[in-house]
Amino acid sequence: MPTPLRIGLLLYPGCMPAGLLAFSDMLHAANRRTGQALFDMHFVAERSGPVQCAHGLVMTASHGLADLSLTAVLIPGFWAESQQQVEATLRDSAPLLEAVTRLGRRCRVWSYCTGVALAAASGRLDGQSATATWWLADTLLQRYPRVHWQYEQNCILNDATGTASGVSGYLPLAQALVEREVSTTVFNDLNRIMVLPRPTRSHDAFRAIGLIEQPTQLLRRLHDLVQALPAERITVRALADEMGMTERTLARKVREETGTAVASYARRIKLGQVSERLTLTSAPIKTISDDLGFSSDSNLRRMFKELTELTPAQYRQRFARF
Repeated sequence: MPTPLRIGLLLYPGCMPAGLLAFSDMLHAANRRTGQALFDMHFVAERSGPVQCAHGLVMTASHGLADLSLTAVLIPGFWAESQQQVEATLRDSAPLLEAVTRLGRRCRVWSYCTGVALAAASGRLDGQSATATWWLADTLLQRYPRVHWQYEQNCILNDATGTASGVSGYLPLAQALVEREVSTTVFNDLNRIMVLPRPTRSHDAFRAIGLIEQPTQLLRRLHDLVQALPAERITVRALADEMGMTERTLARKVREETGTAVASYARRIKLGQVSERLTLTSAPIKTISDDLGFSSDSNLRRMFKELTELTPAQYRQRFARF
């Protein structure tokens, strides 16, 4: 029998625990579907005992964060309607952030919605790729520059951290976890049974380019690589070298799996990052171009319009979420 993943569902004052309950239900369902105790969930807090959550709900933490040897801890969001309220919660959560910081490095830290701000403030996202709910984008980009923010993704799960956007961000985290630890088939079964919603995209040019939507390990590795590299450094040779194969082999495999050339596939992913910055932040085009490593903002504008038939300004006007 495999060793179960021991997951702490973190309670703290003002948190919204509904996502923790839904996440727990999802993983309990995975246990029942497989007939194995793959996931072991515990409600935890800075210390054990009752916790006053959002809207007057009181829940009880069975353990303090330091009382269990945890595989991972999931940080839910908290109710906030402004950046000022986020700042106030961060100030009030100093002891909790210290407790999260003290977790061993083997303990993964997952978070979603406004909870990502707590994960970032703890320092556990430094050097990691991460995403967050869209209206926090400007603040988090400025306040935590050591995090590799990728707002074009609704969920990012890696070996050390996991983050997701929106109040329902627990769902893509649960999906990614079940698919990685069990199988896509099992998740699809749970999806049909539990009638889970599916995310939508704003523009057809960027349909099905999310990391989780890539069907093979090769494409997921390539996807991660393209997002991490500055746009100016992305060439077929550079990608092939990083992937440990020849240019011809990489071109053949990508063509077989996507029906498109490597360069076209990579360009669409990189411009997908641009599209998310345009819709989720107010950053100037020049800033976006510099951050993502384009040779110039005029080059970015040209490539973006070729793909979407819209200038970046037109795209932002049509699809911006602020």
